Amino acid sequence: KLLIKDLKVGEVPLRIYQPKWPPTGKRRGVLYFHGGAGTFGSIGAFERVCRYIAKKCNSVVVSVGYRLAPEHPYPGQYFDCLNATLYFMRNLEEYHVDPALIIISGDSCGANFATVICQILLNKRDLPKVRAQVLLYPGLQGLDFHLPSYQQNASVPLLFRKQVIYFCFRYLNKEPSVMEDVLQNCHVPESMKWKYKKWVSADIIPDEFKIRGYIPQKPTSYKPEVHEAIKELLAITFSPLLAEDSIICQLPESYIVTCEFDVLRDDGLLYKKRLEDNGVQVTWYHSESGFHGILAFFGYGIFSFLSGKKIMDSTVNYINSL
Repeated sequence: KLLIKDLKVGEVPLRIYQPKWPPTGKRRGVLYFHGGAGTFGSIGAFERVCRYIAKKCNSVVVSVGYRLAPEHPYPGQYFDCLNATLYFMRNLEEYHVDPALIIISGDSCGANFATVICQILLNKRDLPKVRAQVLLYPGLQGLDFHLPSYQQNASVPLLFRKQVIYFCFRYLNKEPSVMEDVLQNCHVPESMKWKYKKWVSADIIPDEFKIRGYIPQKPTSYKPEVHEAIKELLAITFSPLLAEDSIICQLPESYIVTCEFDVLRDDGLLYKKRLEDNGVQVTWYHSESGFHGILAFFGYGIFSFLSGKKIMDSTVNYINSL
C-alpha cells in the first residue's frame, strides 16, 4: 500500500513513505526522528511505526537516519535532523504535501531532536510554519535526575536511571568518571537551580504522580569540576525544556505521550505544563502501563504490547485531527 523510497541528503539517509493511491488533495507531511539515545537505533528499527502513520494518516512520512554519536560527534545529530527537515520543507510540491500541515515528531531522544528543531525553525521566516510537534516519551532536560519518575522507575526496563547518565556521557563522548556526581545533580550551579526551579522541579509534578513511593531529595553540594566536565547537559540543544518563555510561547500545537513506567515521564509532564502556561495548545496521552521504548516493539506480533498499540492509535487520531 506504500511507495517507499530511500535517498540521501548530504550524508544523511532518509526513507520516505507515501501511500500508493493517488492523492485527492494535498497530504500531511510527517518528519520522524527515531529514538536510541543518539547512539543507536535506525530507520529500519522504526519501519513499522512510520508505515503505520503513513497508511493510517494518508500522509508522507520522512524517517531520518541521523548519524550516531560518539562516532559522529554531538551536536551533529541536530544538524542532520535540521538539514533533512529543510530538504523536505523545500520539496513539498514533489510529495504533494500541504505546507500548512507539516508535523515534526520523534520518540525518546528523537522527540528531543523534534523539540529543538521546532525551536530553531521559529527563526526561519522563509519556510512554512510547523503545524504541530508530536513528542513520544521525550527526554528534554539534563538538570534534575531526581524527579519523581527518576526515583520511581530507577530500575524499570528498558531504561534504568543509571543508564540515562551512561548514555548521556556516551552521546557527548565524555569520560564517565563523574557519573555518580551527575546522578546526585552536583553538576548544576546553585544559580541555575534557582533560575530553573520554576520550570524543572518535583514541586510542579502533579501529586498523583508522586504516590508511588517518591521521597524528596536532600540538597547536594555543587561541584564546579563536575559542571565543567559535563556542562553540555545544561545547554538548550540538550535541554530544550530550559528555553526561555519568549521561545516557548511561539511553538506550534503539541501532542505529548508519557508512560507511567518511564524515568523520562516527568520531562514530558514538565514540558506539557510549560507549553500550556505559555498559551500553546497541548494534547496529552498518558499510558498507565507503558514503559520507555515500548514503540520499538510495535508491530512485532506476539512481541508487541497492547499499550504500544494504544499509543500509536492515539497518535494517529491526533494527526488525523489536524
